[in-house]
Amino acid sequence: MKKPILLLVKMMCVLLIILPLGGCWDKKEIEKRAYAIAIGLDKGKDDNLKITYLISNPEYGSQQDGGGISEPANEIITFETGSLITAEPKANIVVAKEVSYDLLRNIIVSEELARSKSFIRWMYDTTKEKDIRRDSFFIVTKEPASEFIMNNKPKLETRAHKYYDIIIRRNIEIGIIPHADLNKYFRITEADADLFLGIYATTVHEKTETPNDKGDDILAGQLDISGETNQTQFIGSALFKEGKMIGKLTGEETRITYLLNNTADAPDIIASLTDPINEKYQMAVRITKLKNADIKINTKQRPAKIDVTVPMTVDVLSDHSMVNFASNKDKRKLLKQHLEKRFKEKMMELVKRTQVEFKGEPFGWSLAARKKFATIPEYENFDWMKSYPDMDVNINVKIQFGEFGRQSRLPKYQDVRD
Repeated sequence: MKKPILLLVKMMCVLLIILPLGGCWDKKEIEKRAYAIAIGLDKGKDDNLKITYLISNPEYGSQQDGGGISEPANEIITFETGSLITAEPKANIVVAKEVSYDLLRNIIVSEELARSKSFIRWMYDTTKEKDIRRDSFFIVTKEPASEFIMNNKPKLETRAHKYYDIIIRRNIEIGIIPHADLNKYFRITEADADLFLGIYATTVHEKTETPNDKGDDILAGQLDISGETNQTQFIGSALFKEGKMIGKLTGEETRITYLLNNTADAPDIIASLTDPINEKYQMAVRITKLKNADIKINTKQRPAKIDVTVPMTVDVLSDHSMVNFASNKDKRKLLKQHLEKRFKEKMMELVKRTQVEFKGEPFGWSLAARKKFATIPEYENFDWMKSYPDMDVNINVKIQFGEFGRQSRLPKYQDVRD
């Protein structure tokens, strides 16, 4: 009787030892993998796709610390393929290590490809590749994606994956680019009601007369910069309708979409505006959207009507006209009226542009409209995207002031105040 029990105990011990080892059978060492941190997509010849891999060298940091043989931090290869699925094994014709998507966080697409009719077919290949994460950033470039990746040379961030992560997340925080990833691209495209905003970037500088006078009302490549720095610029949005790129929004217009969209977390916005007291001066303000916009939609009348009220808190950060708005009630009232009028005009300009030029809206208003319909078929029959261009849209801005800075007393010099 004791022998069967003893044998059972031994078998259980053996199983306890073997089971933890079962997960190591397919283990692969880090140095035996080539980690693609970005994929560039361009139009190839005929119906092919030109793909560019930005591959990170996992041994780069350890070599620097240990004083080993110097190797580059990244490797870049470009080739044509008939499918995104077959690109990964095809890359191993050149790359010795197994190409891996474990660290892939950036999908970079050329504007030329994004505007083509076949673009959405290529994008759905990413859903069939299980190792491509849906939270990968979606970036559209003015030039071919292969050129963008080659010309993007950060000065301080030797690790390319850190550079992309830091600059994209920071620019999302200040609102000059949208929070765009693959998941949002597919969700909005399949809903067929709203427009999707992708991140817009370039390494090609566009010569303009006075780009810096426009503030954030510019696109990537239009900021006039000098010095020894990376030439890549991230600002603005690429606009997609039904999966295909149809236009672009500037950094300022991108920020407005944050203020009008209750499905996105609006960042604190620092902007430079004309001083209503003395128009030769500019004043810096911080704009904070403390709560969601009040969106009222009436789908019963024809055309449908949308009333949006945007509440904002404004902190005045500079006072070059030396008015001291904090202590001057009349001047403060004038400033409030000026700001509300300006923001309303800017928002209405963008709304009209989306109705006339793009025939769709990127503000997420269709989600608020769904509550007005009793059933899904009733909402689908309304056809939000088709109905939107004819809708009567009205926007109001309600501003309350926050801080006016630490300056409580103004200089008495007349020359300073003129």
